[in-house]
Amino acid sequence: MTRFIFITGGVVSSLGKGLGSAALGALLQARGFKVRLCKMDPYLNIDPGTMSPFQHGEVYVTDDGAETDLDLGHYERFTGNPATKDDNITTGKIYQNVLSKERRGDYLGATVQVIPHITDEIKNFIRQKDGTADFVLCEIGGTVGDIESLPFLEAIRQFGNEVGLNRALYIHVTLLPYIAAAGELKTKPTQHSVKELMSVGIAPRILLCRADREIDPDDLRKIAQFCNIEPNKVIPALDVKTIYEVPLSYHKVGLDEQVLDAFGIKAPEPDLKAWEEIVRRIKNPEGEVTIALVGKYTNLADSYKSLNEALIHGGIANQNKVKIKFVESSKFDNNDEIVHELENVHGILVAGGFGERGAEGKIKAAKFARERKVPYFGICFGLQMAVLEAARNVAGIKKANSTEFDFKKDDVPLIGMMTEWTKGNAKEVRAANTDLGGTMRLGAYPAALKKGSKVAEIYGSAEIHERHRHRYEVNMNYREELEGSGFIFSGVSPDGRLPEICERVDHPWFIGVQYHPELKSKPFDPHPLFVSFIKAAIDQGRLV
Repeated sequence: MTRFIFITGGVVSSLGKGLGSAALGALLQARGFKVRLCKMDPYLNIDPGTMSPFQHGEVYVTDDGAETDLDLGHYERFTGNPATKDDNITTGKIYQNVLSKERRGDYLGATVQVIPHITDEIKNFIRQKDGTADFVLCEIGGTVGDIESLPFLEAIRQFGNEVGLNRALYIHVTLLPYIAAAGELKTKPTQHSVKELMSVGIAPRILLCRADREIDPDDLRKIAQFCNIEPNKVIPALDVKTIYEVPLSYHKVGLDEQVLDAFGIKAPEPDLKAWEEIVRRIKNPEGEVTIALVGKYTNLADSYKSLNEALIHGGIANQNKVKIKFVESSKFDNNDEIVHELENVHGILVAGGFGERGAEGKIKAAKFARERKVPYFGICFGLQMAVLEAARNVAGIKKANSTEFDFKKDDVPLIGMMTEWTKGNAKEVRAANTDLGGTMRLGAYPAALKKGSKVAEIYGSAEIHERHRHRYEVNMNYREELEGSGFIFSGVSPDGRLPEICERVDHPWFIGVQYHPELKSKPFDPHPLFVSFIKAAIDQGRLV
């Protein structure tokens, strides 16, 4: 029998609902249960694929090609369970589904309304997960009180009534702000948030109270009394030094125990040895390396959430702390001062992106890494910019350019949009004038690795499957010129048409990949490319 846990948030946004959901999933999994996590987002976009990283942060891509909320990355990193397109829904997608049914006449002429049609569609999204796991954890995006989230709250209220309290549990995450002038934490915002939630018919049975310092037991009892909740189910959720300490912290205060108690379930204590070892390595590193992350969205760290975490995972594997230095590439499009930003780093990672802004800065970073023999890791756009740099400065193709940029008539199309490719047994086609999402190569694709190459050694395999999110490819018509400049195409699509990996043979560690390996990295299963890259950075540090 599947139990459903609904996680809502109040007072302010960015309280850590996603991390809390992921950590609870990890704890239940460590007790022997099968878990599944999903996210319901209240915005009207169909998915976050066309949203600015400055507004939404990273777009997380699943194996089956869905562009989803970054919280699904947390879910995968904490549980190891691959997410799918069925684990993220938005208001836009809900309305799209309902309106498509209305156009087909599925509602038999009925007046289509928020209740019951929109709420029924939301409940269908939840109900489809029944029987797929012991626990399904559903995070509702936004903050209680927002008008956008009301249909979701109404839907989960109805759903709870339909399946019964023995199968549905509501957890509410709130904030206890510290008022310096008063010298105390304030409980009133939490009381008001619970009151707001109860006004739509949902009575939370567990409260997670976020705070940046210890919460007085009297405050917890006060919250329990005013919010009509059992005292042992008002749980402090204090700040920790690393997100990977959250499962341990939540277990210590009894979150998983109280969840099971709410369902009347007995279970063995969780095995948290792996989490304890991860936290030990993070808190007691043997050394430190500095990695320059060169990107165009560095003003918001969440734009590169999976990259940040994958670098940390590489550090965990090598028992080294990874210090990330964010370098905004667009600042260096028209000057060479990027050299000063990169002189004292041990490795350079050039991140993905779209559009011409910041491209020249990334090309300069690739040139610096090539000439100074600094470990270089180019991801997606970072591969393309490294190829452009080598073509212009080594292979003598001075007019090498990407058709994504301000492409002139006499430019050489070294980077261009492929019009078709193979996925499984089917051919997929794209064109420049289709919807932006329709021009993307999305999801997991196979690649064949060149025997004897560095990446084949790193992966220990002849074939890999990695997740993609891009429109443009390196033009294989210039393979001979590029390989003459020191590059080799060490990974290609099975049909040999699409380049997946390039590496320099005249450099200790210089690898570019067209895919996004960070999306598959986990603290207990770090991606081999990040492990190798951080190892190379450590070796570089010994040379400095």
